[in-house]
Amino acid sequence: MKGIIMAAGKGTRLEPMTKAINKHLLPVYDKPMIFYPLSILMLCKIKEVLIIVNPGEKESFYKLLGDGLQYGIKIEYAVQEKPNGIGQAFIVGGDFIGKSSCALILGDNIFYRDSIQSLLSKSVRNLSGATIFAYHVSDPKRFGIVNFDKKDKPISIEEKPKKPKSSYAVPGLYFYDNSVIDIAKKIKPSSRGEYEITDINKYYLSQGKLDVKVLSKGSVWLDTGTINSLMQANQYVQVVEERQGRKIGC
Repeated sequence: MKGIIMAAGKGTRLEPMTKAINKHLLPVYDKPMIFYPLSILMLCKIKEVLIIVNPGEKESFYKLLGDGLQYGIKIEYAVQEKPNGIGQAFIVGGDFIGKSSCALILGDNIFYRDSIQSLLSKSVRNLSGATIFAYHVSDPKRFGIVNFDKKDKPISIEEKPKKPKSSYAVPGLYFYDNSVIDIAKKIKPSSRGEYEITDINKYYLSQGKLDVKVLSKGSVWLDTGTINSLMQANQYVQVVEERQGRKIGC
């Protein structure tokens, strides 16, 4: 399996901080934001990682992470010329993925829980189709939302619904088999003009090949795309590291 970190986008919700720097290079407590998603891919035992960035930003990321050899992995870089959505990651990274399966993680997402490596290992093992996660949130209108039947099987996924059918959001960590490349080529831009990752997940769902794992109450998922959520992430990481003496994303 190969890994992709989506670290492109304008970061407009974090302006003016992102006027001069990509948001994924901003600090979350004691380390750059991108360390957190990169560490998740490493916990999946993924050795080859592609980081997708904006035009003109390769040098900044390379200065921080290099080719990855110091971490025992190989890091490559690719450019998303325009902010056309997360779903375009598999087009931009198609050659990188080759014939492998793929894990995609958003560069501004932070995951933390005890035994997270065990959870990730189960998600990667014997992957056939797609595996995504569900996390209970208080404001479902902001996210892609998955709805379940009475047997806890996924029956629908909606992107930022006005009337959510559930409170389970889909966090920015996804595992796909190799068919995701062809599926990504088939989807069309949404009304927002973007290639939506939700449409890819919907396709897998329609084929009966989507596995949704609900993250337990002890799991933490932080989306650091806004000023408030970035501040909350800083505070959370500080509290855990200082009180428990454990590093997150290190």
